[in-house]
Amino acid sequence: MKKENLKVLVVLTSHDQLGDTGNKTGFWIEEFAAPYYVMADAGIDITIASPKGGQPPIDPKSALPDFQTAATKRFDADNELQSKLANSVPLSEVNEQDYDAIFFPGGHGPLWDLANDKTSISLIEAFWRHDKPVAAVCHAPGVFRFVKNPDGRPLVQGKKVTGFSNSEEDAVQLTDVVPFLVEDELINLGGQYSKGDDWSSHVVKDGKLITGQNPGSSEETAKELLALLKQ
Repeated sequence: MKKENLKVLVVLTSHDQLGDTGNKTGFWIEEFAAPYYVMADAGIDITIASPKGGQPPIDPKSALPDFQTAATKRFDADNELQSKLANSVPLSEVNEQDYDAIFFPGGHGPLWDLANDKTSISLIEAFWRHDKPVAAVCHAPGVFRFVKNPDGRPLVQGKKVTGFSNSEEDAVQLTDVVPFLVEDELINLGGQYSKGDDWSSHVVKDGKLITGQNPGSSEETAKELLALLKQ
């Protein structure tokens, strides 16, 4: 896929309610910021989209001091990117033909909206049908829940995948809050699921499908996507 002016679609959640807990959720800053800068610094043209458009909700926990990285600090000081984020494009206005790859950052939000979003599902299927890279990190591999191959089988069936592990979900005490567990769902769909140690970087590539396990995997996931695009 050697071409200039490579374009990547980054899709964020629009969902901000953490089940029935009364707490807020959304996307995880590190999982958006780190991949964004990996790609932008390499000259990739990035469009940010979300189901509802406008400002996607940020998981408030991801802004806590314990979870700050070089990428999140850069994001905090980046008024231009924050403005771009606040004006995300509604998914319904996105055309797969305009992009070379699609990337889904995690956070718990996608388990509620993107996993069930018909526009997101059909977009992923279109990218896959046209042999374009599809990448997702942490909870975002959950967006493949209802995505099918052209032959009608689940997209992840028989493919090597990873995503937020049951033990990590247990560690954040949300096992009984989330609508489904990413690890269990990927396995149920026939995916060849693997995981590294909790919170360590673990990225799996199977052809044009790239998945990362957790926030610490987000930068490497983007680097794998970049390597595919630059081939």
